[in-house]
Amino acid sequence: MALEKEERIVIPDENGEEHLFEVLFTFDVDQTGQSYIAVVPAEQKEGDEVEVFAFRYEEKGNEEDDLALFQIESEEEWDMVEEMLNTLTDEDLA
Repeated sequence: MALEKEERIVIPDENGEEHLFEVLFTFDVDQTGQSYIAVVPAEQKEGDEVEVFAFRYEEKGNEEDDLALFQIESEEEWDMVEEMLNTLTDEDLA
């Protein structure tokens, strides 16, 4: 599901430094019950190559922005996320 409004989230790196990201899209996989999010750095300069980051996520609490992010580790998950990204990119270009 593509998001209608621009959303931003803060993600800490391995050193605890916080970085601001824009959410590209989120989607759920019915077969596994897993949810995924794709983000890009908010501070990216115009004309730079866009680096997309993807995570599996779980909502931790009642708050909409209270998420637990998990790195995608399996090749099957990466393939699925890339396929979804390509599908959404193709739809945007059409």
